[in-house]
Amino acid sequence: MHDDTQVARVFAMQQSLTDGMFPVRWVSDLGYGYGYPIFNFYAPLSYYVGAFFDLIGFDTLSATKITMGIGIVAAGIFMYLLASKFFGRRAGIIAGLLYLYAPYHAVEIYVRGDVAEFWAYAFIPLVFYGFYSLSLSLLEKKNIQLWLWISVSAFAYAGLILSHNLTAFMVTPFLGVFVFLLFLFAKKKIGWKKASILLSGLVIGVLISAFYWLPTLAEMRYTNILSQVGGTANYADHFVCPRQLWESPWGFAGTAPGCTDGMSFALGKLQILFVLLAMIASCIFWRREVTRIRFVWLTLVEFIFVIFLMLPWSQFLWDIVPLMSFFQYPWRFLILASFFSAFLGGFVWKCVEGVFAKKKVLLSAGTIILIYTIIFFNAAVFVPQTILTRSASDYTSPLALRWYASELTHEYLPPAFSEPEKQADVPLRKLVPNPIVSIHSLDEKTQQITMILTAREKTSLVVNQAYFPAWQLFIDEEKRPYRFFDKGIILTIPKGKHDVVLKYVETPIEKIGNALSLTGIGILILGIISHRRRNKTYGKKTT
Repeated sequence: MHDDTQVARVFAMQQSLTDGMFPVRWVSDLGYGYGYPIFNFYAPLSYYVGAFFDLIGFDTLSATKITMGIGIVAAGIFMYLLASKFFGRRAGIIAGLLYLYAPYHAVEIYVRGDVAEFWAYAFIPLVFYGFYSLSLSLLEKKNIQLWLWISVSAFAYAGLILSHNLTAFMVTPFLGVFVFLLFLFAKKKIGWKKASILLSGLVIGVLISAFYWLPTLAEMRYTNILSQVGGTANYADHFVCPRQLWESPWGFAGTAPGCTDGMSFALGKLQILFVLLAMIASCIFWRREVTRIRFVWLTLVEFIFVIFLMLPWSQFLWDIVPLMSFFQYPWRFLILASFFSAFLGGFVWKCVEGVFAKKKVLLSAGTIILIYTIIFFNAAVFVPQTILTRSASDYTSPLALRWYASELTHEYLPPAFSEPEKQADVPLRKLVPNPIVSIHSLDEKTQQITMILTAREKTSLVVNQAYFPAWQLFIDEEKRPYRFFDKGIILTIPKGKHDVVLKYVETPIEKIGNALSLTGIGILILGIISHRRRNKTYGKKTT
């Protein structure tokens, strides 16, 4: 995979949790052994899941595979839930398979290896499912289910953000339009006050995930993340050629300017066919179930728009909106194109069911044939390039963590940090030996280095630790200042024997993020409790 750091990240997450850090923000061995705050900036949800399986006894490689498997299968399940809510069970199965077997899904799994992004891929239909179910609960006045669907929509949206922030950023405008339309439909029947409950899922989802996204936005300047925007990842060099959406050779290489990329950008011939059929069917059946047809038309418009965003003709939009540059690659919008095309596939099969409603045997046979066709035409790309005979230790040894994995992703180090040029330059220990200092005891954890030492005179002690403002120095329980340079942190040690602690203390921004997340969870808990009490009281009065 391009991003062959997944096992290392799961292991690093497990180490941080084992050391008692939660939420996990810092890892100690990555970043060439200097450590860095990767999970302050790179979406952590899938790695928490992987670390859980690691902690309960699976080796890290198996835990990573389980995590990937969950993310892959969840995409089909959640798409089934959404499409079946709109179009029924058979159509839900077709939509779920179209989404699960979309070629771009295979690219994310077997070529890019972007676990965070294909976890977000799974959450996209769940978010829409949650908000649509919440709107139905409001319209049908099913008060008992109200907080259930508020919780589903809130946790689904938070899950999307915590799975991959760029995908959440990409999906949110489309989700906003969807929720706004649901609000307008609900407003006519139940009034704007009750309809505004739809917004609670968005607000609570944002609150729950605040422990992650708030530090991401506020503390990015302490890392080199912005170096990933532009350069070889300049969006102007990575637009998709129109023909690549239909026919794009399968490959395990990367993306390049022009139309000769080493990876496939095919949307899928079946997916494109279903979109075309959906255009025709929406014109034929527009008088039936007008509300749902409106969502189909919305989906068609959004599908065309995301296709446009991937093509060179849209560059003027990318130039006008500065934030678009953070997406780096216009072909990322294949994630939404795959979602919309799968949903439209469910609609098409719903129309087929309507035409052949009285011919159940024929309809069942057609469904089975279509299921086989979807799998047959797409399964060939869901295979690895090479079968490796590596063990977990090949990914989690000190050398693998501090050199091989660190070489792949080092953008979370400070902007002016001097990275090792060769393996021999990677530090083997946190403390740089100082002949004037005697270390009596040393305890190293992810979030804290504790030592008892004696300095024969006032001196400096260099720690191979990357700078981040959360790190604080305490000498004999008194907070002291320290210096940092391009290869670590410099502690000023007074003469004599001292207890020295270098500790990760969450910044005010990180603490505010934690407080907002707890507030979001608290709102849900209090809402569910008060809602149950009201229902019990109402039941007694009715009796």
